[in-house]
Amino acid sequence: MKRYTTSKLAPLILAALVGTLTVAVAVQTTQVITTPNATFISYNLAADANSGAITPAENQAVLVMGVQTTIGYRGVGNVTLLHVPSSFLEWVGLESPSKATITSGFSGTAGTHIVYLDYSQEVDIQVNSTDTFRIHNGSSAQRTGNVTMIW
Repeated sequence: MKRYTTSKLAPLILAALVGTLTVAVAVQTTQVITTPNATFISYNLAADANSGAITPAENQAVLVMGVQTTIGYRGVGNVTLLHVPSSFLEWVGLESPSKATITSGFSGTAGTHIVYLDYSQEVDIQVNSTDTFRIHNGSSAQRTGNVTMIW
């Protein structure tokens, strides 16, 4: 029968302990990855026209990204938006160039500016109601583009 001394058992015990802790930590760090929801809205608006009402998901962060694709008036803008049902929309994001400033606020009042989507800052996303927003073409000509919501 083979006898083990303390100096030979210590590494085996340490290895068993490390293995046990590794498995225990790995079990606790399991991450669930879910596929995000997304909505894509195209627009083709006449001068001084509004899109229909767009309703974002409630009580969670919604990334709203828009692009204006009309040649000579292109641009991009985005906000992270919170829809508090029957109360208001709240947002923070970045306006389209040329000024590219931070935009933020909250409102339930129709027509309140949220973010510009074009270089010349004539097409924007606006509050439509306490629960919806709209795309507004404030220019004197037709404008096209799209808006994507991810949540």
